[in-house]
Amino acid sequence: MSNELIARARAGDKDAFSDLVDPHRGELRAHCYRMLGSVQDAEDAVQETMLAAWVGIAGFERRASVRTWLYRIATSRCLNALRSAGRRQDRSWTPPAVEPPEPTQFAEVTWLEPYPDVLLDNLASPEKGPEAQVEAREAISLAFVTALQLLPPRQRAALILRDVLGFRASEVAEMVDATEDSVNSALKRARATLREQLGTGRPPPPPPDSPAEKRLVQRFAEAFAGHDVDSVVRLLTEDAWVKMPPMPFEYQGREAAAGFFSAIAARGKRAWRFIPTRANGQPALAVYGEDQVARVWHANGLLVLALSGNQISEITRFDASVLAGFGLPRMLP
Repeated sequence: MSNELIARARAGDKDAFSDLVDPHRGELRAHCYRMLGSVQDAEDAVQETMLAAWVGIAGFERRASVRTWLYRIATSRCLNALRSAGRRQDRSWTPPAVEPPEPTQFAEVTWLEPYPDVLLDNLASPEKGPEAQVEAREAISLAFVTALQLLPPRQRAALILRDVLGFRASEVAEMVDATEDSVNSALKRARATLREQLGTGRPPPPPPDSPAEKRLVQRFAEAFAGHDVDSVVRLLTEDAWVKMPPMPFEYQGREAAAGFFSAIAARGKRAWRFIPTRANGQPALAVYGEDQVARVWHANGLLVLALSGNQISEITRFDASVLAGFGLPRMLP
């Protein structure tokens, strides 16, 4: 069937071309997201990939599978995007309503966007070669995607293609237009950087949607809604991070987190409402604040939680602009 589709697509049959490439669209989007850190940028790269594939299908020589061919095009489009315009413009952000305490550090990755789990639910199980070393859950986590953004583009591509997707070194070399030796060298450096960024030895999170995960998220939501800073902080690991892209402020540790959440609590006892969802394989809460005058709830943002054992190791707050990608409204009655 694949050979028949290829022949028809090379003859200009758009339906055959769609049947040939559409099964790979979801995994290509995830690949481009890992490369670029932005859902919208990833979608743009996939659209460019499909256009380039349609233009080039007549010259497809079948030396590799259609999937490998598409990954080569997609990787090339992502590398081009990373080279252009001095990489990217930082996203604009509104100054917080209160003066934040001095952060632990200022973020290098401010363009990161959350990846709705619904895009993973609709993703057919991608093929993973024997060289894959990174588990599927880790490979889409916010921490992993953030760490990827700190790698030079070719190192990033090499690590994703080899350790996440399991392509052979020879295939990766062809995809990034390099030698196998340079790919292996880039991969060695990339792995070392990721080990430094991600660390090791942390207890694993509870299984997704398990009672343990739900209890921990519920405890956090109740403490946050009750403006109970002490209870929020007790749920955190000693080295927990609080981040808020596109704002560059990042806080590490319970003391720093307590200062940050105390500053929020000082704004007043605003009522909060939460809608549970999932992002990057992690539990998340869409946050809505009460407007007592208009008698509505306005979207405030999205909190994505990274869990470690029965504690929270990272809280990442995104602004309300990301909620549309999760099918969530900007306002609740």
